[in-house]
Amino acid sequence: MAHFVIMGCGRVGALLAQTLEDGGHSVAVIDKNPNAFRRLPVGFNGQRVTGVGFDLEVLKEARVSEAYAFAAVSSGDNSNMLATRVAREEFNVPHVVARIYDPGRAEVFQRLGIPTVASVRWSADQVLRRILPSHTLYGDYRDSTGTIMLRELNVASAWRGQPLTRIEELASVRIAYITRFGESIIPNAGMLFQETDTLHATMRVDAVADVDRILSETPQRAEKLAEELTEDVTDEVEE
Repeated sequence: MAHFVIMGCGRVGALLAQTLEDGGHSVAVIDKNPNAFRRLPVGFNGQRVTGVGFDLEVLKEARVSEAYAFAAVSSGDNSNMLATRVAREEFNVPHVVARIYDPGRAEVFQRLGIPTVASVRWSADQVLRRILPSHTLYGDYRDSTGTIMLRELNVASAWRGQPLTRIEELASVRIAYITRFGESIIPNAGMLFQETDTLHATMRVDAVADVDRILSETPQRAEKLAEELTEDVTDEVEE
């Protein structure tokens, strides 16, 4: 199981900690107010670390270098942004997410490559979908037959400036909406992929691994890989 670090032990932070620990993960919760840990459920076995969430020594105590993900959900936008940057840039935490109260700051966060969730649309579930490994497998939604899913795409930076239609064609997906600078928008035919975009697409459940492989490559290599995968499917059908 994975290790998670949460900064902020308010209502959402405590709920995240409980949910992750119930899922069998190890959790460290950071808060500058030791009384905040009273919000944690009775029997919580994770770490309680008193201090500021962007302090290096505090983060080391929380074992952030071992963390699969770091979630900054304190009441301060600046603190959340700084803490997520430190976790990512100093400790190479692969997955970070920050809570924001001021939607106007979403663009700043996105340009820094920090996924955000606006407080006005806030829920602990939104954070969990961004930091839990199981999200890759289960996505945001599945149809009643279990064959189609809506899922966030993992797109390599090499696709920057490419038409969204090319991503759809090569990966065999349909992009439902884009999160850009903290706002969700429906794509149009001429839209290009920006490196800070988060793409949400529908796809076949049995094609998830192939989609990830294609979008992890450069567009040129992805084109060849898509052809190879198509040939493999054709050969299987003929046999």
